[in-house]
Amino acid sequence: MMDQIQATIITIGDELLIGQVIDTNSAYIAQKLNSIGVQVHQRIAVGDEAQSITKALDTAIEKCQIVIITGGLGPTADDITKPLLNRYFGGKMVLDQPTLDHITYIFEQVHKRPMIERNRKQAEVPDVSEVLFNQTGTAPGMLFKKNNSLIFSLPGVPHEMQWLMNEKVLPIILERIKLGVIAHRTLLTAGVGESFLAESIQSFETSLPENIKLAYLPSYGMVRLRLTGKSDDAASLNSQLDTLFELLKEQVKEHLVTDKDETIEVVVGRLLKAQNHTVSTAESCTGGYIGHLLSKHAGSSTFFTGSIVSYDNRIKTEFLDVPTNILKTVGAVSKEAVEQMALAIRSKMNTDFGISVSGIMGPSGQTDEKPLGMVWIGVANKQKVVSKVFYLRFDRQKNIEVTANQAINLLRLLIINKI
Repeated sequence: MMDQIQATIITIGDELLIGQVIDTNSAYIAQKLNSIGVQVHQRIAVGDEAQSITKALDTAIEKCQIVIITGGLGPTADDITKPLLNRYFGGKMVLDQPTLDHITYIFEQVHKRPMIERNRKQAEVPDVSEVLFNQTGTAPGMLFKKNNSLIFSLPGVPHEMQWLMNEKVLPIILERIKLGVIAHRTLLTAGVGESFLAESIQSFETSLPENIKLAYLPSYGMVRLRLTGKSDDAASLNSQLDTLFELLKEQVKEHLVTDKDETIEVVVGRLLKAQNHTVSTAESCTGGYIGHLLSKHAGSSTFFTGSIVSYDNRIKTEFLDVPTNILKTVGAVSKEAVEQMALAIRSKMNTDFGISVSGIMGPSGQTDEKPLGMVWIGVANKQKVVSKVFYLRFDRQKNIEVTANQAINLLRLLIINKI
């Protein structure tokens, strides 16, 4: 098998180092590189400081055939990437006319305001670079070459970086570098912990061939399993992965949610649409987060009707018909309360299914009988209502996210008649 082509991603900006901005660019770039068979060797984040950027470049070029830099191409004084790259590669700044024409059009025709000199200077590029025209913004991308490495410099604005990756960077890599093949197969499980899952498929994992690896990716009460294979022959590798993936699915069939790399809400949305069914939610402790997950994907209006966020007990009684004697005797965080909430929301919204949740997310509000992280979840259809209690151990936000995923999974089990 040929040597694996490796890449380094360098993200530039003080805002990344102090946590003011979350680096989503690296994840996007890594996914795109992986999709064409390029392995990311390392990700480096540096501030707007010349020495740090230079050191990161030296390290990356020494180790990798592909280097992708994002950030520092704007019009302000702290955007130092372009002049630094000009010095690093021994060039001089020249005006790129197509870029200048594009910037002029954006300011004069789109923004309807005059262009100042610092905007005009964004059209200047090192003469030792290959200009990557940026249709979506004012900062062009650039391609440099050193030794056997391709070094791409892209703007840090996510939608501009993404356009350049898809329209410029990936086609150049595919055209100029002979790549091996990386392929994946991913499935999602629920209702079983990572350690128990690993124990149950230990013999499968230890028997995998050298070019196939198994990864465990736990998240919010679910565990994704990903098989990754590397080869020079795409057809042979995909055949090999398909065979192993079928064996893996058979071993985890009791906990299998989907054999695709997708989220639980996407799976449930597809099930509801296939049956022409609808769902509504009554949420106390999650504050509408379940509704957010169900409605975040295109087409959700065909199955998600709406939600009542019943944080206050008055809302539970007035809008969800929870009797006051239930609230006084067993409380809002109870089997009786969530079952009534699930039945009521389904009836009032006239949906096929109803979901309800009530719990103690923290960091306070617990009692001896109802500890921090205790959550009741209810799901209902026309025939029955089912409820289940969970005891979570995380902080408030993660408790909310785990609860939402467990609630949607409980709905899935009701839809497929597993409960």
